[in-house]
Amino acid sequence: MNLLRQPLPMPGRWRDAVLRAGPWAVLALWLLVLGAVVLAYRWLDPTPPKRIVIASGPEQGAYAEFAKRYRPLLQAHGITVTLRATQGSNENLALLHDAASGVQAAFVQGGVATEERQARASATASEDGAAAAAGPPPLLSLGSVAYEPLWIFYREASARRLAKGAKGAKLDRLSQLEGWRINLGPEGDGSGPLFRQLAAANRLSADALKLGDRAAVNGVVDLVQGRIDALVMVSAADAPLVQYLLRTPGMRLFDFAQAEAYARRFPFLRPVVLPRGVVDLANDLPPADVHLLATTASLVVREDLHPALMELLLQAAKAAHGGPGVAPWFNRSDVFPNAEATEWPLAREAERFHRSGPPWLQRYLPFWLANFVDRMWIVLLPLLAALVPLSRILPPLVTLRMRSRVFRWYAHLRALEEGLEKPDANLAQLRDELDRIEAQVEHIGLPLAYHNELYDLRSHIDLVRRRLRARAAP
Repeated sequence: MNLLRQPLPMPGRWRDAVLRAGPWAVLALWLLVLGAVVLAYRWLDPTPPKRIVIASGPEQGAYAEFAKRYRPLLQAHGITVTLRATQGSNENLALLHDAASGVQAAFVQGGVATEERQARASATASEDGAAAAAGPPPLLSLGSVAYEPLWIFYREASARRLAKGAKGAKLDRLSQLEGWRINLGPEGDGSGPLFRQLAAANRLSADALKLGDRAAVNGVVDLVQGRIDALVMVSAADAPLVQYLLRTPGMRLFDFAQAEAYARRFPFLRPVVLPRGVVDLANDLPPADVHLLATTASLVVREDLHPALMELLLQAAKAAHGGPGVAPWFNRSDVFPNAEATEWPLAREAERFHRSGPPWLQRYLPFWLANFVDRMWIVLLPLLAALVPLSRILPPLVTLRMRSRVFRWYAHLRALEEGLEKPDANLAQLRDELDRIEAQVEHIGLPLAYHNELYDLRSHIDLVRRRLRARAAP
């Protein structure tokens, strides 16, 4: 009989099949887990782009200064920052709405969004349904970052000559500006639309004024040289042009005595006070408190901006507008950024940041690693829970698989020994079967760690061979 061609008992065959397939099954599960991680990585997109385009504003304006503060804070995390100079808030908003512009974030003046929505509503009403349905891409706010007062600088000489109802050449009502030459800034800036709203509330028509639209830098030169009587601009107090005019002799700052009333009628405005002496304590500038109206500048982003970049922008805003060394004139240093007075929906990342600050992981890990864990933990934790048992199962299965290559031959040795015990045993056939077993065992491939099992098998084959020789001896 040929013992090697006899099938093994059924339980052994099933066990051998399991041992053969077990490691492959575990490997397949590992591959499935790896595939799930890849799909989750593509879906959650934890790695942010390395480049961002920010629309700032006119050169030497407050927005340009803001953007310059943001640049090194973002570059410290490996983000390349491109600053796009613009005419102001209106142009910034238009660039955000234009997907082809490449602009992903911008500073926008309060109140501009209301005008922009009204303009778009009027345009949409005249378009056909298909064009109206498209609409601009949605925008999100990361919060308010600074007060932007409405600065109306005027010449003392003009006030003495032109102001109606002014006492001592001091102005406190917009209606006193009738007939003045006033520069409102270029098209795309937010100063002109805001001033026109306030003038209309004072029943001061545009026909009663001589309005100009030169850039802020040119407007300052015209004001100092007497070619215009007043200059209007919306800007933060630390803008270079504002600082220059506050210290220029012969220039006065319009005092909004009705600031509280304006704020009640225009929800996006806030009454603020420029304290006496805050510009220059030694020279007592200004010589008295000045009441101003302020909008709030918001940091606005496109909805498709990567959440990690939103997080970095918020951290940059915190350092630029509320960190150590920031000493604003109209508020405490810890007021901005905040989630108040925003005209756009607040981004989810901004809600979390304003509520609890930066992610705690970033206090201990590099930004890219903290961001990866923060966005992937919801997937990584279940996968780790699945991988731990698999990692414990795989080594024993591999060990059993390696040992099974040796142990399966013991079934044949046992059958051969049983045949050897029979009285009518065919010793020559048993010798051939033993030689065939020994020859096939020589071709078993095993790692060095399992060679002791192979040497034990060979010694047992030699033991059976000695018993066979003893039975064949006369």
